[in-house]
Amino acid sequence: RSITLTIELFVNRLDSVESVLPYEYTAFDFCSETEEKRPSENLGQVLFGERIEPSPYKFKFKKSVTCQKVCTRSYDTNKPSDRAKLDFLKKGMLLNYQHHWIVDNMPVTWCYDVEEGQKFCNPGFPIGCFVTEVGRPKDACVVNSNFNEKDAFYIFNHVDITIHYHIVEHEQLGARLVAAKIEPKSYENPNEDSPDCLGKPKFLKDKHTGVFKISYTYSINFVEDKNIRWASRWDYILESMPHTNIQWFSIMNSLVIVLFLSGMVAMIMLRTLHKDIARYNQMDSVEDAQEEFGWKLVHGDVFRPPKKGMLLSVFLGSGTQIFIMTFVTLFFACLGFLSPANRGALMTCSVVLWVLLGTPAGYVAARLYKSFGGEKWKTNVLLTAFLCPGVVFADFFVMNLILWGEGSSAAMPFGTLVAILALWFCISVPLTFIGAYFGFKKTGIEHPVRTNQIPRQIPEQSFYTKPLPGIIMGGVLPFGCIFIQLFFILNSIWSHQMYYMFGFLFLVFIILVITCSEATILLCYFHLCAEDYHWQWRSFLTSGFTAIYFLIYYYSILWIHYDHGPDLLPLHRSVVCYREMFDYQTP
Repeated sequence: RSITLTIELFVNRLDSVESVLPYEYTAFDFCSETEEKRPSENLGQVLFGERIEPSPYKFKFKKSVTCQKVCTRSYDTNKPSDRAKLDFLKKGMLLNYQHHWIVDNMPVTWCYDVEEGQKFCNPGFPIGCFVTEVGRPKDACVVNSNFNEKDAFYIFNHVDITIHYHIVEHEQLGARLVAAKIEPKSYENPNEDSPDCLGKPKFLKDKHTGVFKISYTYSINFVEDKNIRWASRWDYILESMPHTNIQWFSIMNSLVIVLFLSGMVAMIMLRTLHKDIARYNQMDSVEDAQEEFGWKLVHGDVFRPPKKGMLLSVFLGSGTQIFIMTFVTLFFACLGFLSPANRGALMTCSVVLWVLLGTPAGYVAARLYKSFGGEKWKTNVLLTAFLCPGVVFADFFVMNLILWGEGSSAAMPFGTLVAILALWFCISVPLTFIGAYFGFKKTGIEHPVRTNQIPRQIPEQSFYTKPLPGIIMGGVLPFGCIFIQLFFILNSIWSHQMYYMFGFLFLVFIILVITCSEATILLCYFHLCAEDYHWQWRSFLTSGFTAIYFLIYYYSILWIHYDHGPDLLPLHRSVVCYREMFDYQTP
């Protein structure tokens, strides 16, 4: 940046690994900037609950400042409003809520040493910490031996900011910021008008009464760093995140399952089916055909329309829409277009793609419904456009009402809800109608064999060929391919960290698709060999049951995480290092 330019520091929402509710910066009554307009946010940022706004922390490039006062907040516990603000601040420190500051679109990081001499950089820092009634420090209170007051909250009211830059030669810009690091501290400043940042730590007793004042200060220092290039300035943050070798373990685990299933499918296709088809083609008489058994006996019923064909076609149409959206989003993410530097780009891309992919959904649903012999094409089109999206939006709206009631920043503004409804009704729905029009206009799918007029009697089935056991078993292998990767994704969400290894995720996604296909082929073959020709719903639910395993996995780990404390869960590397450093135990 130019040396005469003022560097602005922006603040984002505050969140915690011990709470699902993020809050805006102003909710904690910190020093705020009321005159400047907050920067605009894209759809993805709003959906993720980001609330970026300007801050009063402003400084000149290469002009170091020591103990600069920002503001002073005063609270009187005799006033209900002040007491409520102070209680909310104490709640934030008890739950270890974290600041998230931004300079030049980069997160301001808190870097500290962890095990084996490694350094971890956390894109956030706590607002304070708590010492219990027995004198045991919690969270960040372990870093300072002076934090020893029992039953007290220590407030990080001072920050030491270090801006790293390098000079750009032969360019008009002059210099570029390549890193922004921070160290939170706590000081008791007797002279609030002229703080010196040399006093004892600032603490608040849990049962404090009367007036309590907090002076917020900062120090800024600039360091020239010629080793960090502007294009790689995010590396020091990302390198201290998940273990890459665990990611490769996930890939190898998935590949072993895929190779196993591929071998099973190849064996069936090359040996069993080839042999059976050859024998079937060499038959000389009807008597020989009557001696056959297994899947060959149901060839006249295998293309019989399934029950609830309307609902199946709608689900398949919506699934096609989501599948293409996921594939294209991950592909663009692998190319680097949706990096963490582009805030909200991942969610924005996903939503826009889903809206624009209404045509394939309508086409697939209409085409399949027509092949099932359905005639209620209007109902099919309306269900494709509104059923699955409507269920998701209803759930989203109910959750949003709860967040509104809690005053969380994750609650969507009313204008954003209207914008999402406009995208759905004005773009996605018409495109779904267009796709359905072409799907119904096209001739139905021709089956290679004629369907018998009288349905064949299905014999008694063994346990593993019955519908429910087969469906339950079918989702195990696909889930086994992805659960390690899900572990990292979910921990990135709960730990409020950046997930950036889209190459691993895209590879696991491809493996998941292959595994689901092969598992479905295997189980469908076994069912047809058992002379059960109701294969359509089974093929859909066999792989679809992976989502049930994912739901159980999600809620079980979420329950462990929030009910028993983060120390019981081997979290993302950022949280692990943080807890190990501070010898964390749940209050």
